[in-house]
Amino acid sequence: MPAIDILKADMQSLLDPAILFFVFGILAGLMKSNLEIPSQIAKFLSLYLLMALGLKGGFALAHSGLNLQLVTSLGCAVALALIVPALAYLALKRILPALDAVAVAATYGSVSAVTFITAVQYMDVKGLHYGGHMAAAMALMESPAILFAVIVANTVRKRHATAGASATVPTLSKILHESLTDGAQLLLLGAMLVGVLSGDAGKASMQPFSGDLFKGMLAFFLLDMGLKAARNLAQVRGKSPLLIAYSLLAPLAHAGIALGMASLFSLPAGDAALLMVLAASASYIAVPAVLRFAIPEASPALYLGMSLGLTFPFNILLGIPLYITIAHIVLI
Repeated sequence: MPAIDILKADMQSLLDPAILFFVFGILAGLMKSNLEIPSQIAKFLSLYLLMALGLKGGFALAHSGLNLQLVTSLGCAVALALIVPALAYLALKRILPALDAVAVAATYGSVSAVTFITAVQYMDVKGLHYGGHMAAAMALMESPAILFAVIVANTVRKRHATAGASATVPTLSKILHESLTDGAQLLLLGAMLVGVLSGDAGKASMQPFSGDLFKGMLAFFLLDMGLKAARNLAQVRGKSPLLIAYSLLAPLAHAGIALGMASLFSLPAGDAALLMVLAASASYIAVPAVLRFAIPEASPALYLGMSLGLTFPFNILLGIPLYITIAHIVLI
């Protein structure tokens, strides 16, 4: 599809049912409605989306096989997972206490699965091609930021000699084990493996599950995310305007880095677009959960309020179509 056609369709994408349910969730949350998705149902929806995404990626990999494009895309993903949190920390430590800066940098250095899944759905609807291996790229980009946070936080503690603080923090090996064996991440990778092994026959048999149900489940989950985003907005009230600006400008900067890397290594426009989405996203589930016990000195209201209250809505409503359009214009 020509880039100009994608650009014309961007406003129409805001009328997509899944996006409209997200907006509805935000409005209901701002109205302080008692509308709520039970936590166990929300967890099921999250696991379903990851499983369906993994299957889709696995089926695509079974069809395309191992190639240079796959290796290059995954290499770029790992590089971004190391570069983004480092740059974020260098910028944030100028306006935040060191450990808060580490926590926010790790949050923005990791990825949002729901942002990625929404982007995949957007590209599917628009008929845009992308590699199924990008689901693996998402999985690879989650943990490096956690490793970065633990190492830098321990360095900061030693530098400031906060007596007794490190004794209450779990060991590096325990934290890494928790992040690398996270159930959601393992489900994604396991579903990809199932997709690769079952191939076209598996795709046909799982179509009602991983295809037909996908859009409705995504809409239901985005409704829940809209409610959570609205309720997290309160956590950034009264914060420095610089932090609010960072929440909205950092995704653009990180997406720009991804675009430059994709251009340098001649990635296809579809893969580049999803790489931009991943680089621009921020974690609001996996990394904050680890940070609560890895860096207890940092403020959860800060890094969770920024990522879920501001960056996530920005990416869902404006960022995704913007990144995809730019990728298809630059890498035409």
